[in-house]
Amino acid sequence: MSVLLYLIPISLTLGGIGLVAFFWAIRSKQFEDPEGNAARILLDDDVLEDR
Repeated sequence: MSVLLYLIPISLTLGGIGLVAFFWAIRSKQFEDPEGNAARILLDDDVLEDR
């Protein structure tokens, strides 16, 4: 039972770090264009040069 006194704060801390990292990724626009690279690989190089 005394192990829970250590495990609960550790798990809450790790969860908080993960949540902060997720919000940082959203604010720094890491998920701005998730399908752009997948569609870009299907285009010809000639089409990309015209842009």
